[in-house]
Amino acid sequence: MEQTVLDLLSQYGYLGIFFFLVMGIAGLPLPDEIMMTFIGYLSSVGYLNLSFTFISALAGSAGGISISYFLGCQLGYPFLKRYGNKFFITRRRLRMAQLLFRKYGNWVLFFGYFIPGVRHVTAYMAGISKMGWGRFAVYAYFGAFTWCATFIGLGFLLGSHWEKLFEVLHHYGRIVVLVLLPVIALWITRYFYQLNNRYNSVRK
Repeated sequence: MEQTVLDLLSQYGYLGIFFFLVMGIAGLPLPDEIMMTFIGYLSSVGYLNLSFTFISALAGSAGGISISYFLGCQLGYPFLKRYGNKFFITRRRLRMAQLLFRKYGNWVLFFGYFIPGVRHVTAYMAGISKMGWGRFAVYAYFGAFTWCATFIGLGFLLGSHWEKLFEVLHHYGRIVVLVLLPVIALWITRYFYQLNNRYNSVRK
């Protein structure tokens, strides 16, 4: 994985991060979290610029989920039910996303990023249900911001120990994903906000 990302970055730079996440969010089975944690680590050692890395990842996530939303609006449920497998969107994932939407409503767009297999489907379901663009954007883009901040921030803070995160995820599974990671995401966002404020005050 590490060599693949390095090759991608050496050839395409920050555009590589952007397109990787567009394709991952749209449905291709790519290791999004691993890639983001790794580029967070690369930012911590100076290989990448943290700001450009985050902006590229956020733009890719937002772009991928927007494409999925518009495809859901235009093509509808029958198309995905019939051809979804070609885009790695199985009927099982569609049923799971439907159940989560019924239970948690719009918040699935936010927390769905943290559930592998679900984040690829939530935007399609939002489009199929004709959710308004404004409402979709609030939940989906804030979720993208939090998701990117979580994994890039963890990679940045963990440094060379970034791979240990996935050992924890594998051991504790959904408890970490659904409970701890959103909390960590908010803490990381606050950390970088304060860091930016201190940097700006020093410049003044």
